Amino acid sequence: MVIPFLSLYIASLGNFSNVYIQNWAGWVFLVTFIAAFFFSPVWGRVGDKYGRKKLLIFFASGIGLSVFLMGFATSVWQLFILRLLMGIFTGFIPMSQALIATQTPRKSAGRVLGTLQTGSITGSLMGPLLGGALADMLGFSTTFKWTAITIILSALIVAFGVKEHRLETAEGNDHRSYSRKEVLLHIIRHPVLLVVMIISTLVQIAHFSVQPILSLYVEEIHGPASIAFFSGIAFSAAGAGNLLMSRRWGKLGDQRGYIKILIGLLFMAGIVYLPGAFVTSIWQLVIVRFLLGVSIGGIIPLRIAYIRQEAPLSMQGEVLGYNTSLRFLGNIIGPALGGLIAGFYGISTVFFVTSAILILSGIFLLAAWYKHEYTDQKRSLSTRY
Repeated sequence: MVIPFLSLYIASLGNFSNVYIQNWAGWVFLVTFIAAFFFSPVWGRVGDKYGRKKLLIFFASGIGLSVFLMGFATSVWQLFILRLLMGIFTGFIPMSQALIATQTPRKSAGRVLGTLQTGSITGSLMGPLLGGALADMLGFSTTFKWTAITIILSALIVAFGVKEHRLETAEGNDHRSYSRKEVLLHIIRHPVLLVVMIISTLVQIAHFSVQPILSLYVEEIHGPASIAFFSGIAFSAAGAGNLLMSRRWGKLGDQRGYIKILIGLLFMAGIVYLPGAFVTSIWQLVIVRFLLGVSIGGIIPLRIAYIRQEAPLSMQGEVLGYNTSLRFLGNIIGPALGGLIAGFYGISTVFFVTSAILILSGIFLLAAWYKHEYTDQKRSLSTRY
């Protein structure tokens, strides 16, 4: 609800130049993820040991309070500090993914996580539209407060509507406690798993390099009329494509293999993002964003399903915590990189860089999969027959 007008909110706090707004939009956006980068593995380990429901309530309450106070910010520095504090509590969606992943059979993990993804993407679809409309009608400050209420409602739903079951040994997993060193060694000894986690960073860099400046791009190609609302449409277009395909990509991954589908989606995302640099109307940008959402829609559930497949149950929370940290690292680098490129070379240049990163990610994963999994599977079949 607030991301589409975050840069506009900064502009409303003073008489600033466009370069100043673009740079600060990147920093205010990414500071949340700096804090989350350091805390995610800690929360993942805590979740493995004590359960995830309490952490979900803690996250939602902390985020709700932080967002509520943002509505009272009177300077860029106040907004910056509140976004930093919010980062400590950020992790509701990754923790919910860990909760469901650890209690889902491996053979259906992609489909179930894809279904979960449709839930979060429904919020991504409705939020920008609702937030943009409220911002135009009621102002930025009031919209922050209404957003906080919806987040507090999430805490109440988890508190009274979710029951967490303790992990069982049905899949033959031992339940001893793994040290941090053992978890890291497990990741390093599985090269494709390591590459999938690294790609979490690269994908987020590509995706989030455009996010903080998208409303400025909309204003550049469409004009200032109802800018918050049209920015919301541009954001929500990706959510619509994501919503349409995420469950289907997850199900296809269950049937054909997560890595194969993931490689294809990375190449697809890189190709469809490139035309964004050449759009001349808001509706052309909406189409590009929709196609991006279609391809991006399967990347998150497929990554998590693959981690679910490759990591023992009793360390999955911490492994997913490291994966979340790497995602947040991309969230840190992406907005800063996007703001920097936009400030010096223009916003359209960001789309060229984004497209290149996604295609290179696909090549990187394809090479790792071919070397470490495809070759091993082929050799195993040859030995068997």
